Amino acid sequence: MMPYRIFAYSLVIACSLQANPQNAPNPAEHSLTLIKAARLLDVRKGAYIENAAILVDGERIKEVGLASDIQAHAPKVAKIIDLGSATVLPGLIDCHTHMMARFDDTPDGYILGLATKSQAFRALEGAANARATLLAGFTSTRDVENEGSGYADVALRDAINQGLVEGPRMQVATRGIVAVGQYYPFGVSTDLADFPRGAQMVSGVEEARRAVREQIGNGADLIKVYADWETPTLTIEELTVIVQEAHKLGHKVAAHATTPQGIKNAVNAGVDSIEHGHRADHEAIDMMKARGVFLVPTIAVVDADIAKLGTLSPDRQQHVNKFLAGIQDEIQYAMSQNVKIAMGFDASEKGRHGKNADELIAMAKRGMPNIEVIRAATINGAELMSWQDNVGAVEPGKYADLIAVDGDPLKDISLMKNIRFVMKDGEVVKDISHP
Repeated sequence: MMPYRIFAYSLVIACSLQANPQNAPNPAEHSLTLIKAARLLDVRKGAYIENAAILVDGERIKEVGLASDIQAHAPKVAKIIDLGSATVLPGLIDCHTHMMARFDDTPDGYILGLATKSQAFRALEGAANARATLLAGFTSTRDVENEGSGYADVALRDAINQGLVEGPRMQVATRGIVAVGQYYPFGVSTDLADFPRGAQMVSGVEEARRAVREQIGNGADLIKVYADWETPTLTIEELTVIVQEAHKLGHKVAAHATTPQGIKNAVNAGVDSIEHGHRADHEAIDMMKARGVFLVPTIAVVDADIAKLGTLSPDRQQHVNKFLAGIQDEIQYAMSQNVKIAMGFDASEKGRHGKNADELIAMAKRGMPNIEVIRAATINGAELMSWQDNVGAVEPGKYADLIAVDGDPLKDISLMKNIRFVMKDGEVVKDISHP
């Protein structure tokens, strides 16, 4: 039996709400946020909405348009965030990350990382990398293998989804698939048979098939393969069965490929994206266009590595110049053939996570117009991830993933290195103007 006092108290509350329904809180209204800014970039049109506003309802965008129009009918209880003279863009998308990789930038950094760091510690490193990436304005990422940390990337993805740690929403490729002996670490003693490897090594069609099934069964969202290293590695038959198994289960395949034949093998096998592609010839790019394969060029990592070389001999400098010219041609020809390009930064060192915007600058340096660079990091990335209904543009119904910068990024892409505001799922995670 309910004690009298509790019953009486409940009755008073009920009567009060019935008598004054206008005092009853409406949870939906209290989740409304009105964001105002000097301009908003429509990434599809490549044009700005001046004096813009975005009405956010919970984790989704409810309305986009002129601030004067939206504010006139927005509920009074909506929280207002005024970003002043800032430019608002969609949350950015990095389609080539390695969140679990935080290796020292030394010749032995990779092998020492595998030897000395537990999976638990690497998961914590991944959480730090994820937070840095989010604060840099990247609200979605496609993590293309975890560099020998087992399935810690699955745990990180799930922890972010559950709100346990801050980071972008993630698709993860778990272990990656490579030909036996064709991936880091090299030079491990043959006595150390159980030494951790950077990816799952296979030989033959059935091992390749099993690797796909195992990785997806353990939580992989996509499959990453290495079609080549210094030369083509996995056979066409191995690549084909990997793609068939992944596609049968509704998962895409990303292929590391940097040689013309490796790219062609991967495209013929049916992969969904070519990662890097730095030595692609025109025939390979034509094949990508015909099959609808995305290019994720990862250029900034090349620039950073070359910068470390210092002064080179004339012969070495000529070799470097030829390689850089090939990347320039890769980008220019891919654009001329309307190959879809998605942005990917490829950070794996502890000092590079959170500097993802360097890739935007590197892409622009190769002649991509700034709007195309931004599209590569928004609508194109969303399409590659099959998330185009939810992210990649500031549009009603999509997740409220927003960033803001000072100035005009269509004129100066380097502004993307200084993100002043980040919202993910309708929650503000960075706002330097209103700390």
